[in-house]
Amino acid sequence: MNKKYSMVIAARHLFDGVSDQESEGYLCIRGPMIVRREQGVPDEDTISQAEQVLYFDKELVMPGIVDTHTFFTGYAVFHLGADVSEVTDNESGLQILKAYESEKNSSGALFGHGWNPEKWSQAEGQQMLEAAYPEKPVILFAADRSSCIMNCKASEIYRFTPDTCYPESYFRIMREYLNDREFIRKEFAEYMDMMNARGVTTVKEMGFDDFYGFADFLKEMEDSDALHLRTFFMSQPVGERMNLEYARKMRDLFTGDKIRFSGFNRMTDGTIAAHKGDLKKPYENEAYTCSIAIPYDEIAADVLAADAEGFRWSLHAQGDGAVGKIAQIYDQCQKVNGKLKNRHALTDMEFTDPKDLEKLGDMGATAELYFQIMSLDPGTVLIENIDKTIGKDRGRYYWNRRKMQDSGICLSGATDLPLLITSIPESIFYSCGGYMDGLEQPFQKENTLTVAELLKAWTIGGQKNIGMEQKLGTLEAGKLADIAVFDRNLLKTEPRDAKEASVVMTMMDGRVVYTKAADAKKG
Repeated sequence: MNKKYSMVIAARHLFDGVSDQESEGYLCIRGPMIVRREQGVPDEDTISQAEQVLYFDKELVMPGIVDTHTFFTGYAVFHLGADVSEVTDNESGLQILKAYESEKNSSGALFGHGWNPEKWSQAEGQQMLEAAYPEKPVILFAADRSSCIMNCKASEIYRFTPDTCYPESYFRIMREYLNDREFIRKEFAEYMDMMNARGVTTVKEMGFDDFYGFADFLKEMEDSDALHLRTFFMSQPVGERMNLEYARKMRDLFTGDKIRFSGFNRMTDGTIAAHKGDLKKPYENEAYTCSIAIPYDEIAADVLAADAEGFRWSLHAQGDGAVGKIAQIYDQCQKVNGKLKNRHALTDMEFTDPKDLEKLGDMGATAELYFQIMSLDPGTVLIENIDKTIGKDRGRYYWNRRKMQDSGICLSGATDLPLLITSIPESIFYSCGGYMDGLEQPFQKENTLTVAELLKAWTIGGQKNIGMEQKLGTLEAGKLADIAVFDRNLLKTEPRDAKEASVVMTMMDGRVVYTKAADAKKG
C-alpha cells in the first residue's frame, strides 16, 4: 500500500525562513514537494502515513542554502592534470609529468596542479619544462592559486604569464578542460558532493563568455539523477563583449527548476587594498580615487541593452565610487512600481556610502555579499589595510551589512568560490558576531546582521536573487523540498562558537543528497 508521504521530518528547532524564529514543527514531503508544514509534534496518523520519519532534537532544520556567486570552472583548474603537490625537484617533477602523459595518452597541452613554490623552485621548474617540452604547452598551477610554472610555448598560445595567472587571463585553456568529459564529470560530481555537505542546494555559477561548452554538459545533466545541485549560470564577458544572442539561446534552452541561465556578470573596480577600488574621495595620502581605468560607459551600455531584453546583470564593486556609479546605471533600467524589473545585483560591496544603499534599496536592488571575506587575513591586517587606504572615519562604513538590510536591499550570500568555500557557521562568526581572526573584540558590531537575517540571506534571499522564491527558499507547503540540517540550533548559538557547527543532512527535491552518520533518528 502506498503511503501518503514519502517522508516526515519532525524537529524541535525548525527555521522555515518565513518567521525570524525557530519553533517545534514538522514537514510532510511527497516526492520533491513539501505538502504540509505544521507546528508541534506529528500525530500517530501522520506518522503512519509516512514511508520514513526523521526526528531531529538538538539540530536546526532550515531551507537549503544558495550561494549566488561561485566559479566551478576556476575551482576545477586546481585539480587539473598531474598532481605535482609533492614535487621538490626537476627530476621528480619530470617523472610525474611523463607518467601522467603516458597514462592519459595526452597529445595536447599538459597540465598539473598543486605546485608548492616553497618546495619546488619556479625558475628551475620552468627551465626543465623548456628543455623537456619545447613544442608542447605545459602549465602547472600553484596550490594557493597565486601563480604557475609554465613554458614559453604555453605563454605563446594562451597569452598569459606566471605573473598574470588568474582566471580572466587563462580563460583560453577552459575550452580544453571543460570539454574533457572524463575529467569534468568526476570533478563536478565531487563539487556537488562538497557543496551538499555544506547544506548548499543551489549555486549561481559564473561562466566566461559562452561557457566554452560547459552548458552542453549541464544540458546532459539537467534531467539526470546524477544532478543534485541546482545550477543557475551567468555569462561573464572576458574574451569577447556581451553576447545577447547566446543569452537568448540559453534562456530558451533551460526552462526547468534545476538549470537556468541567469544573465551577465562583470567586474568593475578591484580591491581597495591594492588601490584598485573606485572611491568617491581620494585614498589616504594620495591624489587619486582609483589606480585603474573603468569603462563605465561601456558597462552602462551593456546593462541597458540587456535590461531591454529582460536579462539581468551582476556587477562586482568594492569601492563606494563604484557602488554609487552602478546605482546610477541601475536607476536607468526598467522598473515596475518603482522596483527593478530584472533584479540587477551588486557583488561584494565592501565599502559603501549609506545614501547609495538607501537608493539601491528603494529601487529593489540585490546584494551578493561575501559574509566570510574577513577570513582571508588576520584581523590586524584587515584593520591596518582599512586605515591605510580610506582611514578610520570612512572605515566606519566598511562591511555595512546592517545598513544594507535596513535600506531594503535584498541580501544574498556569496563566496566567489574558490576564493572562499560556502560556510554558514563562518558567516555567523564574521558577519553576525563581527569577529576577526586573532582579535578578541568584534569589529564594528553595529554593522552586523542578526543570525536570522543572515540565514534568510543564504536561503530566501538567494532564491529571490535568481527569481525562484515562489518555489524555493522557505519551508512551506507547495515548495520544493530543499532542506539543510545543522548539528545545533544556530539561532541560539553564540556567534563566537558558531564556527564549530556542521551540516548533518541535506535534501534536494525531497531526496537526501548528503548525510552525516547517526545524526537523524529514524522512526
